[in-house]
Amino acid sequence: MTTTEQQQQQTSRKVGLVGVGLMGHGIASNIVKHGHQLTVLEHAGNQPIDDLLKAGATSVKDVASLAAQVDVLILCVTGTPQVEAVMLGDQGALTTLRPGTVVIDCSTAVPASTAKVAQAVHAKGGRFLDTPMTRTAKEAAEGRLNLLVGGDAEVLASCLPLLRCFAENVTHVGDVGAGHAMKLLHNFVSLGTVALLCEAAACAQRAGVKPEVFVDVLAKGGGNGVALERLKPKLLTGSTDSLKFSMANAKKDLGYYNDMAEQSSSSHGIAQAVDALLTQGVEKFGGDRMVLDLVEALR
Repeated sequence: MTTTEQQQQQTSRKVGLVGVGLMGHGIASNIVKHGHQLTVLEHAGNQPIDDLLKAGATSVKDVASLAAQVDVLILCVTGTPQVEAVMLGDQGALTTLRPGTVVIDCSTAVPASTAKVAQAVHAKGGRFLDTPMTRTAKEAAEGRLNLLVGGDAEVLASCLPLLRCFAENVTHVGDVGAGHAMKLLHNFVSLGTVALLCEAAACAQRAGVKPEVFVDVLAKGGGNGVALERLKPKLLTGSTDSLKFSMANAKKDLGYYNDMAEQSSSSHGIAQAVDALLTQGVEKFGGDRMVLDLVEALR
């Protein structure tokens, strides 16, 4: 089969999406834009889907109905409990999943649960990829996400034209679960660095160091990097738009990382400390406040 024939075959496949949130909406809009047949699950937690429906997408009210009619089912939900509910629940996707259907899990989840869900999908004759994302809702809307993929290389190759609709970089990390493991490693390093800088910035303010001086000195030395660039607008203007990631989500991800590290008997003292900082932030402001607001919570 030629590359053109493979791409045409991919375009003809029916795609279902569960989770039209900030990230999922961007994924959905790019899938439709590239000519795929998309059906989304109606849910109170969705972003508005009127624009998707006008562009040609359709919607259904329950997961079982969605799974029964698609060739590819994409999940973009909050975490492990939601993935398991969607897939393994009494009225979940596995009750109607057709043999040959590919389940693509873009959520952030615990690798041990991922293996369980993948096994259940395989038992139904389906195929499974864990493809968690990095980057933000802005890149999702632009079709420029990074995907970290766990699963069979041939399954990935068959889905690559679809994934390229909303991803700029697709990295095959390893077997099922490896994508989710790499996502937790990534988020620990990313969020951990942001938390460290927030704590330092809070201390700087207590010590009378001006925010612009704090940023300037770190940018010229060992504190420079993506995390500082994301924190910079918060310190200088008060804006959190550079990192729209809530403390509740960050705490969830750090919890998953700590669970993974504990299960593998890996050292995770720093991760536990970051989790404690996030807990302090949630207790101070609530889980809906952004991670960058840790500066104020710790000050």
